[in-house]
Amino acid sequence: MKYKTKILVERFTQLLSSWKGVECITLNEAAQSDTLDPYFALILDVFCLGSIPGADERCRLLGDDVAAFESAGQSDKDRFLIGDIPVRLEYKKTKKIDELVNIACSDHESLWFIKDSGTYGFYRLANCEIVFSRSNWIHDVRKKLENIGDTFWNEMRSTVQSKMEHFLSDLGAACFQGDKFHYLIASAGFIKTACLTLFCINKRFEPSHRAYYKQVNELPVLPSSFAAEFQTFLDNSPAELDSRFSLAKLIAHKIVML
Repeated sequence: MKYKTKILVERFTQLLSSWKGVECITLNEAAQSDTLDPYFALILDVFCLGSIPGADERCRLLGDDVAAFESAGQSDKDRFLIGDIPVRLEYKKTKKIDELVNIACSDHESLWFIKDSGTYGFYRLANCEIVFSRSNWIHDVRKKLENIGDTFWNEMRSTVQSKMEHFLSDLGAACFQGDKFHYLIASAGFIKTACLTLFCINKRFEPSHRAYYKQVNELPVLPSSFAAEFQTFLDNSPAELDSRFSLAKLIAHKIVML
């Protein structure tokens, strides 16, 4: 982490942790890259057990050097700039987190509630750096996430694998029609859901989209020749749409057979 980023993390951690309603603060891995990286962002997840200052008050407390401040949604996300550094503070209620974790761990009849949202939220809970913790809450949450059972992963796999097959069908239709626009949309959906299926098979939470390519290729359980076929599908060199569709069918078939 760059020194400038470290100073800002310490500054906002000190401020946010002074609010009695804040239980825990974690730092997103997007802050680990160089500030010149276009993907860089200083993102803090702020888990709240009680109330916190309103948006206008937060803007004032954050400092005079804050620029382009905006608070999104129900004041659950603040975005602003410190110089040229983008900062995002995401406020999350611990009660809601506990409900979602309990659904994943034991309330399987309610899994429909989280199937569409995916597992990225759990990934952040499990992997982001803890920069402040008022109690053992975050550590207890992480222990629960480590012990999620097969039912959760099987149900999640079934959902995303079905979506993968749907996008594959759309991909075939686009290739048949020579519809390059629809092909791009369907191919993006296909490759994302193919990766999601593999993460579920390996019982891994999905990372940010930026990390998909690296992490999916490092999974212990993969179809034979997956890395080469995956790269070929992503290749931007000219190719007949029918050839790409045939490759997508091969990738999908091997994933389903795992």
